[in-house]
Amino acid sequence: MTQQPIRISIIEDLKDVAISLQSIINTQDDMHCEHIFHNAEDAMQFIPNQLTNVVIVDIGLPRASGIEAISFLKNKCPQLMFCMFTVYEDDEKIFRSLQAGAKGYILKGASKDKMLDSIRELNKGGSPMSPSIARRIIDMFSEMKYKTTPAPLPLTAREMELLTLLSKGLLYKEIGDHMGITIGTVKQHIHKIYDKLEVTNKTEAINKLNHNNGQ
Repeated sequence: MTQQPIRISIIEDLKDVAISLQSIINTQDDMHCEHIFHNAEDAMQFIPNQLTNVVIVDIGLPRASGIEAISFLKNKCPQLMFCMFTVYEDDEKIFRSLQAGAKGYILKGASKDKMLDSIRELNKGGSPMSPSIARRIIDMFSEMKYKTTPAPLPLTAREMELLTLLSKGLLYKEIGDHMGITIGTVKQHIHKIYDKLEVTNKTEAINKLNHNNGQ
C-alpha cells in the first residue's frame, strides 16, 4: 500500500520565499505543497476546508500575525501540525508561538535538508527546533522559579490569632486582654500550640508562622 504524501500549506507573505520553499518540498516523493497563502486572513478562511497535515507559518504577516493564524486554525482543526518558519528568535514570540499551538520552530536560513527533515519529524509527532531555539526554551524553563505553597498550620483560628499576637511582641497579659481571656488560659493555649507545631519555644513557633505566611 502506497503511503500518502504529507500535505503541506505555507503561510508566508514574501512570495519568493514561499515559492522557493514550495519548490524544495515538491522535489520530495513523500510530501507535497499545493497551497500558499500570503496573509493570515486567507489561510484562516481556506485551510479548514483543505486536506492539510502540516502548516508552515511565518510570524510577521501584513495584518493578523502567524501566531494569531495558528491560534485560530488550531481551534478549528486540532489535528493540524504547525511549524514556525521565521527570523524571530526572541523569547516572547517563541513562547507565544508554542502557546498558540506550534510544535516546531525553525529559523529562516536553515538548510534545505533541515527544513525537509523538520517537516517529516513534525508529521511523525516530533517537535523540530533550530538548535538556538531549543537552547532558549531550555533557558526559559531553567529560569522559572517555582514557589511551593506551605501546608497550613494545624491550628484553630483562635490559636492562629494568639500566635499572631505573640509574634507581634505582645505580653501574655496584653494578649489576654485583647482576646478576653486570662493569663492562665493564654499559657494553656501556648502550650497546645507548641505541641501541635512540635516546637519547644516561642521563637520556633513564630518562625513556623512566618514561614507559613511566606516571610
